[in-house]
Amino acid sequence: MTQFSVLNDAALAPTQLLSADPADWPVAPGWQPLVQAFFEGAVGGKLRAFLQARLEAGAVIFPPRPLRALELTPPDEVRVVILGQDPYHGRGQAEGLAFSVAPGVALPPSLRNIFKELQRDLGTPPPAFPQPGGSLVKWARNGVLLLNTTLTVEEGQPASHVGQGWELLTDAVIRHVAQGPRPVVFMLWGAHAQGKRAVIPQDRGHLVLCANHPSPLSALRPPVPFIGCGHFGQARTFRLQQEGGR
Repeated sequence: MTQFSVLNDAALAPTQLLSADPADWPVAPGWQPLVQAFFEGAVGGKLRAFLQARLEAGAVIFPPRPLRALELTPPDEVRVVILGQDPYHGRGQAEGLAFSVAPGVALPPSLRNIFKELQRDLGTPPPAFPQPGGSLVKWARNGVLLLNTTLTVEEGQPASHVGQGWELLTDAVIRHVAQGPRPVVFMLWGAHAQGKRAVIPQDRGHLVLCANHPSPLSALRPPVPFIGCGHFGQARTFRLQQEGGR
């Protein structure tokens, strides 16, 4: 498949949510019981009704596949968890993975800083543009769970779906990973992500890394500037130690 055909296929894919039925949002089989239990419960039912009502009112909701992080990263393959807040609210940006944008989309400032810190820390050059550009699909397919705590947003309205029920599901996802059989790296960037630290048990050997959010508003500020935090190198060392200890 050529670079042009990949970009062309992406251009033909839906860029907004078309259905409020979770059956239309694929997830890896290992996540299915957790997701099904959530949507069969009271909070999940209210969330579905809210999304349906907003779609019927003509709201433009992103991303087209809210559960894509759970589609691309099965629970037994999670090695690193990176927590975001809610999806990008610009048309064509969000692709269902925290911080990630579709190939060919201009890099948001936070993602640009993530690539900057990755290069500073590990010497990894920024990805080629436009393919893969700012798409982190390869990360997701290699054990990095890129999870926003709220999984939908309306166009031009950041945090518009906060408090509608997604948080119960994403807390359950974090808890499921944290209670799993192997130590995992959790990267908590910013106060919102760090608020989830209480969900992560301290006695399971996990590596929990905290720093400011990569947004330009906070990336260079104290108490722990994102630029210079060294999280990627620490995560690599931790993973090598885990693999060496098997």
